[in-house]
Amino acid sequence: MIINTKAFGTVEIEDDKIIHFPAGIIGFPELTDFALLHDEEKGVGAIHWLQSVQEPGFAMPVMDPLLVMPEYNPEVEDDLLKNIGELAEEELLVLVTVTVPSDLTKMTVNLKGPVIINAAERKACQIIVEGEDYKVKYPIYDILNAQKKAGE
Repeated sequence: MIINTKAFGTVEIEDDKIIHFPAGIIGFPELTDFALLHDEEKGVGAIHWLQSVQEPGFAMPVMDPLLVMPEYNPEVEDDLLKNIGELAEEELLVLVTVTVPSDLTKMTVNLKGPVIINAAERKACQIIVEGEDYKVKYPIYDILNAQKKAGE
């Protein structure tokens, strides 16, 4: 499948790389098919893009929450994950959405609404984590900046 994306231009997405969200994503229930993309020029870094297959202009920046909060481990009701099949830990991918405002120092991730992907079945869902342990706007600029400096 070939789609024209806003962030990456024209890209070809193999059918076996499409991730299906049976219930869509929060705020966009009609968007059910996505591909996980990254900028080839920048390599596989912290931020990836969840690119809609149905709406080429829609892509969400996402990242592994463990990069900014190593202890991230929300409790999730099994019932919320029933639409994405049997989950094996080695096939489980958890991502959080990234908000990148014009002032990069205010960059945040949403730890309250993770995307859970069953890589084996290429099915996913976005859920809301109960409780007060995780924030919708968790600041990450200073964390990423410190990691970058430590890696230099």
